[in-house]
Amino acid sequence: MDSKNNYKVIGLMSGTSLDGLDIAYCKFNKTDKGWKYDIEKAVTIKYPASWIDKLSSAQNLSGEELISLDIAYGKFLGKACADFIAKHKLKCDFIASHGHTIFHQPARGFTFQIGNGQALHAACGVPVVYDFRSLDVLLGGEGAPLVPAGDKFLFNEYDVCLNLGGIANLSMDVKGKRIAYDVCFMNMGLNYLASKAGKKYDAQGAMAGEGEVDTALWKALAKVYTGLRKKRPSLGREIFEKQIKPLLDNEKISLNDRLRTLTESAAAEIASVVLSTNENAKIFCTGGGAFNSFFILRLLELCGDHATLIIPEDDIIKFKEALVFAFLGILRVRNEVNCLSSVTHASRNSSSGLVVGF
Repeated sequence: MDSKNNYKVIGLMSGTSLDGLDIAYCKFNKTDKGWKYDIEKAVTIKYPASWIDKLSSAQNLSGEELISLDIAYGKFLGKACADFIAKHKLKCDFIASHGHTIFHQPARGFTFQIGNGQALHAACGVPVVYDFRSLDVLLGGEGAPLVPAGDKFLFNEYDVCLNLGGIANLSMDVKGKRIAYDVCFMNMGLNYLASKAGKKYDAQGAMAGEGEVDTALWKALAKVYTGLRKKRPSLGREIFEKQIKPLLDNEKISLNDRLRTLTESAAAEIASVVLSTNENAKIFCTGGGAFNSFFILRLLELCGDHATLIIPEDDIIKFKEALVFAFLGILRVRNEVNCLSSVTHASRNSSSGLVVGF
């Protein structure tokens, strides 16, 4: 570090939608007015088919196989960082890695993101902060979402920060407290459906735009979300596979209609939350779903004149989560709070994450 208030950090993020590995080299400076940031270099490394297969099926592995994959993925992350650093001739204080979530079951006391931090450090030689979620879960929290801590310090000029990733989640201040929660499944479901047409995703929501809402599927999705809304748990792949995926596998409904219905359902869930808690809200939209023009149009129409959607520059849309995890790593290194109990419902705030190589 140049000083205790200046940091150069690589943030790593791999989301549930399996879009790829986001690598963002970020500079942070703490001033009297708060934290300033800049994304200097960033890239998304698309996963080859072999890694998509490994990551999407890892929950079915034996214990030994999962440990092996955890190490292998850590080495993969480390090599990706080493190549990125060398290519751009970067000086990096440390790497903050979210890893890739395989299991997220806070009710049973655990969450597990593969991408072993020791293997990552061994592969690139740079200090690493990782495993940001486990401590919060052991303190009785959901271990998610974690991005709101970054929202609070880096994006506090907006009323609502909406992340349209594999899972759509949002954060906002209510009566001086930061609250946040997962709202619904977004790209995880849309990409799953698009894969049935041999596509990685439905570009700009074009296929969904050609479909019609299927009333029965709409009602079935609404029933699932009605149950989830009662507790607002963090959403994981387990819930998607058990409650959402079977609905999306109904081949009696055309693929475009399923895409349209899931799009409408997600937009309705998000609009309902925003309109019930904010009036004339400024909503900061990031994540891959911000590029889905059909979805954004539907969300705008559902919010009407009661909200303004702000779509930032592409680097923020693509790499906000990687940026935030870089920042959470800084807070951890400073032993400052990076996990908010008002968000996760843990017994207390915490400075969460394991460190290696410092």
